[in-house]
Amino acid sequence: MYKKILIATDGSPASTKAVEQGLALAKATGASVLLVTVTEMWSALDVATAAESGVANPVEQYEALADKSAEKALSAASAIAKSAGVAAETLHVRDSAAAEGVVATAKERGSDLIVAGTHGRRGLNRLFLGSQAQKILQLSEVPVLVVR
Repeated sequence: MYKKILIATDGSPASTKAVEQGLALAKATGASVLLVTVTEMWSALDVATAAESGVANPVEQYEALADKSAEKALSAASAIAKSAGVAAETLHVRDSAAAEGVVATAKERGSDLIVAGTHGRRGLNRLFLGSQAQKILQLSEVPVLVVR
């Protein structure tokens, strides 16, 4: 059925549910797993604000924080994979919008399924906050399993 499953995670409770479901599916089908987290590029406004606050190298500081956040999300997902008995590769995609980074990575790696979590926001919250899962659905050329 599926041979290569990409599971997107940001460490949130919604993405943790997606990790668990994606790993269960991988275990049942014998698919390989790639756990992916994406961090966006630094904002020029945030960098300017940090510089004005006296931060010596705000870009370097942002990238260090992004790496730390990604490591935390991927370590947690890896621990879930290990406890489920599923081997999983991890990847931190830097400097990309979340949905675009997930979809591009799935294409580059030949994934035949993307698993992503959603917070299930509705109404104005969804309008203002957007939905990365919705964007993945719109951009992906392969099936997407959205876990709520």
